[in-house]
Amino acid sequence: MTSDWTLLDPYQGLWAIAGLLFWVIDYFRIGKKVELVLPPSFDKSLGRFSFKKVPVLLIAVIAWTFIGFALMGPRKPIGRSNAQKEINDIYFVVDVSRSMLAEDFPPNRLEAAKNNIRKFIELSPVDRIGIVMFADKVFTLMPATPDLELVKQSVDQIRIGFLGSGTNIGDALGLAIARSKSSIAENKSIVLLTDGASNVGLISPQEAAQKAKDNGIKIHTIGIGGDPNAKLPNGRNVFGRKRYVKIPGGSMDFKALEELSEISGGESFVAGNSDALNEVLDAINKLERKKVEITGRIVYKELYLLYLSIGIGLLVIVEIFRKLLLREAQ
Repeated sequence: MTSDWTLLDPYQGLWAIAGLLFWVIDYFRIGKKVELVLPPSFDKSLGRFSFKKVPVLLIAVIAWTFIGFALMGPRKPIGRSNAQKEINDIYFVVDVSRSMLAEDFPPNRLEAAKNNIRKFIELSPVDRIGIVMFADKVFTLMPATPDLELVKQSVDQIRIGFLGSGTNIGDALGLAIARSKSSIAENKSIVLLTDGASNVGLISPQEAAQKAKDNGIKIHTIGIGGDPNAKLPNGRNVFGRKRYVKIPGGSMDFKALEELSEISGGESFVAGNSDALNEVLDAINKLERKKVEITGRIVYKELYLLYLSIGIGLLVIVEIFRKLLLREAQ
């Protein structure tokens, strides 16, 4: 139906009006000679006008109308292009408690985690990635977004010191799950990076894992660190050397992390050093990639060639009649 048509640039039709104007001026000069204009000759030129020109003029107007419509770029939508594309929603839930400053990962656990998250982002150009930080409190640093340059910039803002000193795994997972639920992505996952055991929070990590399962979200857990003797920097001594203390609260609970992954259908990993962490994140990046159908741009049937052909065809007919009229005029 014509109501479905769209015009690419309606103002281009003005060129046809200009073309018709020049054509009409030229048309009514047929058979005229350049001469001194005097009343007798003026009367004679009027005598040359013939009503045979009227049908030709009407056909010319119709022809230029078709050409003008063609110049406007008429087109009709016939559907949308569809494509298969891998899209995943991934939330990194990152522990920013003070224990992440332990230096068994150079320069420390947190910086090693940030560096490897950046590498992960580079390998996930079509994913939507978000970041949640947690210690005693939880905080959404970046909602899931396909703007991965923005995500990489936000990774620089992951830091320790403003969310307290506890390890609130349950609430952090709950926040990431709440963020993920409304996503249209079919494949949703959470990557939990922590070096401790949950010791605070309104909901338990196990309850959060069950909630993730109910919403089709898998939790992949990564236990960072494996050195039982790892210590935290604690200022400097009188000689300017770093002082170290034992990690408060002890080491992480590997079994609890495995349980979270098992409940939600994810995988559990332990990264004892930076290289191992890189391998773990690479393995997670390859897990369960799913292709989904994306509705793309509107596909149009271009109609300008049809109307342009009709217009030019009519102009050819007009020119044939012009030649005939010119012969009669001569």
